[in-house]
Parts: sequence; C-alpha cells; structure tokens
Amino acid sequence: MASNFHSEASRDADIKGTDALERDTLLMHASGRPGKIEVVPTKPLATQRDLSLAYSPGVAFPCLHIARDPALAYDYTAKGNLVAVISNGTAVLGLGDLGALASKPVMEGKAVLFKRFADVDSIDLEVDTRDVEEFIGAVRYLGPSFGGINLEDIKAPECFIIEQRLRELMPIPVFHDDQHGTAIISAAGLINALDLTGRDISQVKIVVNGAGAAGIACIELAKAMGIRHENVILCDTKGVIYQGRTEGMNQWKSAHAVPTAARTLAEALDGADVFMGLSAKGAVTPEMVASMAPRPIIFAMANPDPEITPEEVKVVRSDAIVATGRSDYPNQINNVLGFPYIFRGALDVRASTINEAMKIAAARAIAALAREDVPDEVDAAYSGRRLRYGPDYIIPVPFDPRLISSIPPAVAKAAMDSGVARKPIIDMNAYKRELAARLDPASAGMQAITEAVKANPKRVVFAEGEEEKQIRAAVAFSNAGLGHPILLGREERIRETMKNIGLPAAESLEIINSRISPRTRDYTDILYRRLQRRGALYRDVQRQVNQERNIFGSLMVQAGDADAMVTGLTRNYWQAFEEIKKVIDPTPGELLFGMTVFVVKGKLVFVADTTVMETPTPQQLADIAVQTAGKARQMGHEPRVAMISYSNFGNPSSERSDRMREAVSLLDARKVDFDYDGEMAADVALDPELLSHFPFCRLKEPANVLVMPGLYSATIASKLLQKLGGVSVIGPILVGLAKPVQITSMDATANDIVNMAVLACHDALR
Repeated sequence: MASNFHSEASRDADIKGTDALERDTLLMHASGRPGKIEVVPTKPLATQRDLSLAYSPGVAFPCLHIARDPALAYDYTAKGNLVAVISNGTAVLGLGDLGALASKPVMEGKAVLFKRFADVDSIDLEVDTRDVEEFIGAVRYLGPSFGGINLEDIKAPECFIIEQRLRELMPIPVFHDDQHGTAIISAAGLINALDLTGRDISQVKIVVNGAGAAGIACIELAKAMGIRHENVILCDTKGVIYQGRTEGMNQWKSAHAVPTAARTLAEALDGADVFMGLSAKGAVTPEMVASMAPRPIIFAMANPDPEITPEEVKVVRSDAIVATGRSDYPNQINNVLGFPYIFRGALDVRASTINEAMKIAAARAIAALAREDVPDEVDAAYSGRRLRYGPDYIIPVPFDPRLISSIPPAVAKAAMDSGVARKPIIDMNAYKRELAARLDPASAGMQAITEAVKANPKRVVFAEGEEEKQIRAAVAFSNAGLGHPILLGREERIRETMKNIGLPAAESLEIINSRISPRTRDYTDILYRRLQRRGALYRDVQRQVNQERNIFGSLMVQAGDADAMVTGLTRNYWQAFEEIKKVIDPTPGELLFGMTVFVVKGKLVFVADTTVMETPTPQQLADIAVQTAGKARQMGHEPRVAMISYSNFGNPSSERSDRMREAVSLLDARKVDFDYDGEMAADVALDPELLSHFPFCRLKEPANVLVMPGLYSATIASKLLQKLGGVSVIGPILVGLAKPVQITSMDATANDIVNMAVLACHDALR
C-alpha cells in the first residue's frame, strides 16, 4: 500500500505544475481506471454454464474446428474485427523519438478512434526496439491474433522497409497510417480542388515539401491517380531533390528525383499549380505563394502550425484554395476521415492487404461525399459555416455520419475487384445499412451540439466559482472556444485556488462577486417584484441576492447579462432547483421536468422524469413524452417512446398502469409525429425479442425514450444504473425552463460540468 501511495503522490506532484490544457489532459488519462481503453466481454459470463461454454470444456470445440479450417477463426473469434496499433515510438506526433513506452498514450488514442468512428476493436502494442529486423520479427508472428495491423509513429526511412516487409510476410492488411492516411485524405481534397479550378490531373505541376513518410506516400498516391512523374518536384530540408543530387539521399527520395534547374523551394514553387506541405511552420512565404500559377492549390499540412496560414495566403492570393491539418480552419486534412473506414471495409471482406486500388477508392469516396448535399444535422453541427461544396469545403468534416456508409463500401468493392477479398459482400445496400447502425450515437450527438455551441459562443455563469472543479471546467470551456465563462465568487479566493492548482492561464477569466457587483441592487429589485406577494421582505430578497450564488447567477441570465448558467456541486439537486425557480419560470405552455440520457453499449436511452414530477397525471405524462421526444430529436435521434409501467398492456391492471394507458390515449388524440405505445414493462420496451410477443405494438424497434410513471421509479432506476456501472450518463437535463440553466450532480467531474454548460448553451441557441 505504501508504494502505491507514493506512486499516486508522485503522479499528483507531476500534474500540479502543468498548464491548464496539460493538467486536464493528464487528469483525464489518470482518473478512474488509468488510460483510455479496457477489454469488455461480449458474451454473458454469469453462470457456471456460461463459463463452461466460454472456456473449458466447451471452448475445445471451436479450437478443433479452427484447426481443421483456419478461416473459421473469423467466425468463432474476434479476429475479424480486431486491429493492432503498433509502434516503436521513433516518430511520435511532432515530438520525435520518445521511445515505445512514451508512445503508448497515442496508440491507445488511435485504438479509441478505431472504435469511435468505425466500431473496429483495437489494441495497442508498443515494441521496444529501434532495430528494423527486430521490429519486423516481433510483429510478423502476430498474424493469427489480428485481422489487420496499423503501424504508427515509426520514423522514415525505416517505416518504408518495415511496412513493405510485413506486407510480404503477413496475410492480413498492414497499413502505416502516417504514410497512407495523410496521402488518401490529401488526394481526396486534391481531386475536388482540381475540379473546382478546372484542371486536368495529368497536366498539373505539384511541389511537395517534406520527404518523410507522409510526403513520399502523397507523391506515390498522386502519381497512381494520374499525375505525371516529371510534373512533381519533391523538396526536403536541403532543397529540391533533383536528378544527380547525392547529399542526404536514399532510395525512396531518388525514386522521385526529376531533371530540373530549381534548387530551392522558392524556385520550385514559381508557376506551380499545387503545393503540399508536410514539413514545418513558416516554410512557405507569401512571396512564394504569389509566384504560383493562377488559382493555386495550397495544402499546408504541418502540425500544429502550417507552413503558411490561410490568412497569410489570402493576403497575396484571394483566388487560392487552402487546406491545413487544423480543425480551426476549413478543409482539414484529418487522417480520422480515412484509417477507421479503410480498415472497416478491408476487415469486412477479409482482405489480404490494402492495395493501391483500395486507397484510390477511399480517396474518391471521400471526395464524392464532399460534393453531396450536406444533411441538416451535419450543417447544424457546424453552424456559422455553410458546408457546401466549394473552395472552403473540399473535404467532409470528421463528424459527418455518412462517412461510415460511404468509404468502407468503396474500399470493400475495390478489394473485391482487385482480387484481394476473401469474403465478398453480396448485398452492398444491406452492408451500407449495417454500417450506418454501427455509429456511436452518444458521441455523434454531443459532438454536433458542441460544434453548434462553438460556432455561436455564449456567456455562461459558473455559479460555484470558488470550487476547484468549476474553475477547471471554466478554463476548459474557455480554452475549447465554447464561450465566455463567468465565475461567481470572491476573487481573492478564486485566484488563490487557481494558483494552488497551477492554472496561471485562468487569470483572464471574468470573476463577479455578488456582494460588491454594481448590478446587485438592480437584481434585488427584479427579484423583489417577483416575490413581494409571496411573503418576502425586501431585506430577505437582498440577503438572497448577496449570498446565494444560484439566485444571483439565475438573475444574470434572467436579466440578459449572461446567456446560460451551470451549478450543482455544492447544493443537492432539489435545493439548487428551488433557488433557480425563484427567479426563472417554466417556458409558457411547457412542463418543467428532468431528463437523463444513458449511453449503454453505444445506444442512447432518454429517461424522464428523473428529477421533478412526483406523480404526474396522464396529461403531464403525455406532455413529458412530447417534450422528451423533441429533446431526443434536437440531439439527433428519432424518438421511439415507451410509456413504462410494471404491467404490459393491461396485465395486470392497476391505478398506476391505468395512468400510463390514459397518457397513450391522449397522445393518440394529439396525433403526434413519433412512434409510441404503452403501458409496457421496461424489459419489453428495450428487448426486441420480448417486444415481438406483442405484434399489435406500434413500436417495431426497441424504445429509446422511456417515460416513467413516477419520480420514485425514475430516480431509483437512474441511480442504480449510474452506480452499477457499464453506462455513461448525461444529465439529468432540465427541460421546459424559460432560460438556459442546468444542474449537475454533486459528484460531477470537470468534464461533466463542461458538458452541462454546453447543453445549457445549446438551449440558449434555440
């Protein structure tokens, strides 16, 4: 125990001295179960029989069948949906050679992206050697375990040798994403940029700056797509790679050497149509851009800072099409648009490799998606920008839900057409529908809301501003570009806490002390007018405004001095709720209640009312159903509403179940535009097999909105789910309040507080 204590103390000391973003990142990685991934069984293991089937003696049978026919491993094990993310840490992000162990956070992150975007299970493996042959020897024998190998953060030129040899030795896809991922996404952007500028790919002149893994791969894929060898000039830190050059050369650079008089990047760019940068910040000057051909195409992909910024380009060339690797500019060249979906398609046809035809198919599919009409939900997620095919939209955005049903089918078809697919897909339309169902609805929904808020930043009151979690949440909220946080509390106390937790960047945050604010008198008058006929004396109101931050913060929102508020850390829910209600009324014509969102195995379930209505009437239950369905739609989900009871369609009948049945009748009379039915038990509502026993039921798929019969059952069920584990929780979310205020739980994390602030801002947008 002592060693563990000292380990934690050492970790805490390590975290304390860091800046805000670094601190929050370290805390996220260290909190709860350290790291970002875990292994979760996919079969029930609750009984002795379960164990006997999953392990001894039953497990012997699939072993014997696989021994007779190795292809059955894809049917009886996770191999077909399992990718290894492997690195030796010799080129970690832009940080250089950090070694295998220090690369592990990145590899875990890559595994998370595989799961999040394409439902590909992934495990990270860090190989502690810089020797090429040792690395190849360590990886080549892992083939039986995995359906594919994603190589990551291996420096050039060793990465070329490693990938080529492993592709020759292993009968499964081996893909170095640092090379091919960037090449595929940039190729997709190039296809559309050439289209918009009316260029023929076989005639364009292109300059690539950076002769590492990504630069070489970009050139090779561009040539495979039709760009002529003699029209490409490759540059490195020593200048142009020309025929006859000997300094700093290797076989991969030599393959792209051309006869040219140009010796510097500036000379190479004179008259060029396209620039692709995979080098360093500031490598390109405005003068170089000015010398390029009309309507130049500039992909400045160095991270975190591009070779030249879009603003610098526009000063000298307003006709340019610009892409970068950054999310805060249009046209982000983001590898997450490629590798999850490329592996998804390759795995689903059991491809033996990922070949040039599959890469080109992926690039063309990505390019084609950018030309399609953008769905409303994607447009809404990036409000403030018009996502329409043109110079500022040549590549789809990373959270476009259509990516998963567009790219894998194209990759799979190319694998089949090129003869590397071992399990062809017969019904491609059915495959596309199956892919669309794999998306993680929770992440997609919250990301859409977050992007909308980021595009329309609001002023948000963090009512418990002296609390460390709220300070950290406010800093994270500000740093993420989500809006302007306002901390309520005593400035000296807040500054001292900031200093103690190492947040010097937080010094610019706005702090308001209710006791000395020039608005305190005005707020007191506002509240007194509301409460004077409810028995409140002026001095009572004055004391509440001075001392109760929930009251003061709510008045800021009510008066329009802030757009939204978040609270809940230092008051139980009911107390905070009562304080807020003194200031803010329900939305006219709507019911005020609480809704909790549960994320269970990638599915969202909306549960109401979990906070307010003790025993709702049938009319109130119908209102809750309508408003919760509307909230589900705002979060990007088509509602299927179940009115929950302990009985199923009158069996057995009781006063409580009768209320739910009457609520259904009221919904019938309203002719609502969503699917609903009840009363029904929760297991029937959520289990398609049980639901099939009631063929008359209007719900043909499991419900995703559960309207509970009373606060007692809703609260008990939600608390049990939260504490038993296996679920993620968003909320409870207040629905029906006239002004945007959200209440967190007292055990909320800083990240939970940020999420609730985002939800409050989203309400403010409406």
